[in-house]
Amino acid sequence: MRFNSPKKGKDIVESAYDEMALKEFFIENRQEFEEKLLAEAVNVRDKIDIIHSIGNINLLENAHLLTLYVIEERESEVIEFANQEGKIWAKFSLTLAFKLEWLHAIRRTIWTFLHRFDSIKDNAISKEEFYSLENKINNQIDQFLNCFFMSYSEYKDTLIEKQNRIVEHLSVPIIPVTAKTCVLPLIGPIDSKRANFILEKVLTEISVLKIQTLIFDLSGVAEMEPDVIDQLKRVIDGTVIMGCKAIISGLRPEVVKNMVLLGITFEEASIVASLEQALKSYISG
Repeated sequence: MRFNSPKKGKDIVESAYDEMALKEFFIENRQEFEEKLLAEAVNVRDKIDIIHSIGNINLLENAHLLTLYVIEERESEVIEFANQEGKIWAKFSLTLAFKLEWLHAIRRTIWTFLHRFDSIKDNAISKEEFYSLENKINNQIDQFLNCFFMSYSEYKDTLIEKQNRIVEHLSVPIIPVTAKTCVLPLIGPIDSKRANFILEKVLTEISVLKIQTLIFDLSGVAEMEPDVIDQLKRVIDGTVIMGCKAIISGLRPEVVKNMVLLGITFEEASIVASLEQALKSYISG
């Protein structure tokens, strides 16, 4: 591998590690930098095109950009860049192991080139100068890593929360059958969290849609824990308090058995055997 020597001139301040000289050295040896980086990142190099096509991420260009930020000690740009990268990798669910390997390869490649820079310049440096540079370089790369993973985690948590909210809304579908009558078909297990969401959704929709009659169809609910049955009673009570008539249809034997054992009754609601019966009895058009 052939390296270009760092330029010298009156505009470059002579010091063991001059930022301008380092920057020029990395820019002039960009091709060699890429070759060394790809040799270091064994598992990532074959995925570069795939990652680019998925998230429009140019790993090589970003590696050069991060390297210059680190060399020039542009801490704010390092942090901002890490936050942007974290969100993009989270958004497209890109493999974190690839990112981690890529960053470690960037670190090793930077140090390889710093060593070459010293060799070409034939510059003897003190221990203090070396450790000072080591502290600056590694701290900034570590900061990039920390900010990247924090940004990734926060964005991922936001996506998961949004997805959970969508699932919750889909699990509590309030379906209008007439202008003033709606059906809430509940299917699958109901836990405390879902029961709380049902209460929130029901009370909100009654107010927004001006629902006068709400049919709770429980034919798809095979069982409910005692505390959930009590929470469902609160939903029914809240419905009635909102001035809406509550109808319960399709109670399963297992649920009724638990209600009897617990002494819980839905006295505020009208109970019918099936949704079909509820629609015939309570919808007048």
